Amino acid sequence: MDNNLPGESLPPTPTLATPEYYAPLPPPDPAAGLWTLRSLFLFLGFAVVALFSSNLLVVTVYAFLKPWFGWRLSDRALGENPFFLLVLQSVFYLFILVYLYLLVAINYRQPFWHALAWRRPRGKQILVCLAGGILLAGIVLSAPSLLPEAPEFPLEHLFSSPAAGYAVGSFAILVAPLMEELIFRGLLFGIFERRVGLRFAVLVTALLFAGLHVPEYWGAWNHALMILVVGLAFSFARGFTGSLAPSVILHVMYNSTMMAGLYFATNRFHNLQALLGG
Repeated sequence: MDNNLPGESLPPTPTLATPEYYAPLPPPDPAAGLWTLRSLFLFLGFAVVALFSSNLLVVTVYAFLKPWFGWRLSDRALGENPFFLLVLQSVFYLFILVYLYLLVAINYRQPFWHALAWRRPRGKQILVCLAGGILLAGIVLSAPSLLPEAPEFPLEHLFSSPAAGYAVGSFAILVAPLMEELIFRGLLFGIFERRVGLRFAVLVTALLFAGLHVPEYWGAWNHALMILVVGLAFSFARGFTGSLAPSVILHVMYNSTMMAGLYFATNRFHNLQALLGG
């Protein structure tokens, strides 16, 4: 029996309406922790440990092999030997590369190169960066001296023989650009850009890059200033394009041009007195 009076109807059953502005929350970014201050301090801490460990490892291996090969270098001479220093630097960079890979690909499960902003360069971009590297080297070589310059500085003494010249040149072209860009314009640039801003990232990574090279140019302060200019160019290329590739190409071409100039100026590293100003 219908108890409703004529003309009356039951009220609608209340329902939970979905607001028009409702949207599901985006999934958490698994790489968000990569760009935090924690990652920065962990990297700096690991770099110190890697520097100590690489020294210990290389010295230990040298001491083990010394009797077998009849090496007679003193501790002081060993610390100035270009081949020993290049091996030491290579081992240090290997530790850093492994750490970066574990941090990015294993810990945060991100594609290594993509996470560090490597974007495949196009043909025109490659040509511009190659030309830019040559131009940058020309600017540095022709720049007027604005700061005091020592007659000799530590980097020059690495070119102690033709063989050492080839070894240092190969390292400067094949190893240093990639590793330095991964560190400064890859990890550190990404952290500073996200935490502070693009301009800060460009300036600070250039300063840190120059600071890394100060011991090599100690006393030759105009050279150190030019390295800051070079670092600014690399960082600007990274910030302007949003990619690590242009700064790597610029770096490789800049170092190649500088090494080529040195190669011809010293008669294929045989006239090293020309390098030392003698």
